[in-house]
Amino acid sequence: MTFDTIIDRFDTHSAKWDMMEKIYGVPASDGIAMWVADMDFRAPDCVQNAIAKMHEHGIYGYYGDDSSYRNAICWWMQTRHGWDVDPQAIFTTHGLVNGTALCVDTFTEPGDGVVLMTPVYHAFAKVIRANNRRVVECDLALTDGRYEMDFDAWDQQLDGSEKMMILCSPHNPGGRVWTRAELDGVAAFAKRHDLILVSDEIHHDLVFPGTTHTPMAQIEGIADRLIMMTATTKTFNIAGSHSGNVIIPDPDLRAKFADRMAALGMSPNSFGLAMAEAAYSPEGAAWVDDLLAYLDGNRQVFDAGINAIPGLTSMPLEATYLAWVDFSGTGMDREEYTKRVEQGAKIAVNHGPTFGSGGDDFLRFNLATPRALVQQAVDRMQAAFADLQ
Repeated sequence: MTFDTIIDRFDTHSAKWDMMEKIYGVPASDGIAMWVADMDFRAPDCVQNAIAKMHEHGIYGYYGDDSSYRNAICWWMQTRHGWDVDPQAIFTTHGLVNGTALCVDTFTEPGDGVVLMTPVYHAFAKVIRANNRRVVECDLALTDGRYEMDFDAWDQQLDGSEKMMILCSPHNPGGRVWTRAELDGVAAFAKRHDLILVSDEIHHDLVFPGTTHTPMAQIEGIADRLIMMTATTKTFNIAGSHSGNVIIPDPDLRAKFADRMAALGMSPNSFGLAMAEAAYSPEGAAWVDDLLAYLDGNRQVFDAGINAIPGLTSMPLEATYLAWVDFSGTGMDREEYTKRVEQGAKIAVNHGPTFGSGGDDFLRFNLATPRALVQQAVDRMQAAFADLQ
């Protein structure tokens, strides 16, 4: 199988493909699904083989002795990111949205403020509000077509009722890989305002050439308030396994989190653990290298085609496979340009306002699909906005 293989995902309970007509009105007959953040590629053979081995055994009992799973995580983080992880610091959750909700539930109280740097992944705000906490939106500065942090403005905005900050690193939807200096700034900001810092690094393996991701755990002076979140799910396209890791360096925070998980009766899914252990391997690493080269090609095709349309700007991607396109230059209102994308080009995309403050002029496009579909999407976009050219 190559990444160019087009796989029919209809009628497979795929949220991305089977729900696009109901949610966006994009017809299943000839629409292109570019919204939900999963990939249209089969997981690597090492993951497929792990599931086949479970199938061959035929008994799906409780999972015991997870030491090899923990060791695989430690190997991956050290090998790919230069980050030494204590295996005892690892908690397995049912994905990182679940991990985020558990952090909010464990380390804050109802009514507390939780800081988000917006626009940002929409599920953060959703779980904060569902836990009866307040979303505090600190707007990222849009400078020369890319997002930057504005600590001076944020310092003035906070009032002391905030107890947590959630960092998206690399950033979704902007595709930024934060520099070490920026992460130093985040650490200083969290300490200045006495915030627990949750760093969601689910996209940390999907970083393009020329840029290096720094794990927040490598920033000095932050370990006593830091919660790290990582997962195999985005990297290896196994989001349906609903498996993720909350990694907590500080023993006191770790004990508090362990107590909360015990109180909720949580235990991991054996399929997710088996897939993750298989993925975090030399074979999995080679697959990721090939994936990144392919996604880089998709990124170039998409950006060249979209940026050729007057008034449209695709924000330069340093990481992730999620293109963030600015339509403000068209002079159109959001209803008009969204209608052209969904009804004209027949592409289902994420709407910018769902990502919070600062997202109004944007749509998010998922590029993790065979290149022929990326090119087709570009061609349709150029036709839908042909009057601007």
